[in-house]
Amino acid sequence: MESLKLPKDSVLGASIVTVTGNTDAFVENYRGILEYSQESVILQGKTCQISILGKRLSIDYYTNEDMKISGCIESIRYHNS
Repeated sequence: MESLKLPKDSVLGASIVTVTGNTDAFVENYRGILEYSQESVILQGKTCQISILGKRLSIDYYTNEDMKISGCIESIRYHNS
C-alpha cells in the first residue's frame, strides 16, 4: 500500500467522516444505517460502528457511497464491531 501510494481508505475500506463545525457531517465508505433518530445516527462501517449523536439530526441525502447528516452534532464515537 505504501509503495504503491494508494489511499488507505480505498485499500482498507475505512470510513471517512468529515465534520464542518458542529452542524454537518459527511460520511463516506459506510455499509449501512443501523439506527436513525433525531438524537442519533448509527452507521455500520467495514471495521466498526460509527455513532453520531446530537439534537435535531437529519440525513440530508445518502447513496451507496456517502451521506450528509445535519443538525447539532454533539459527539462522534467509534465502536469496534
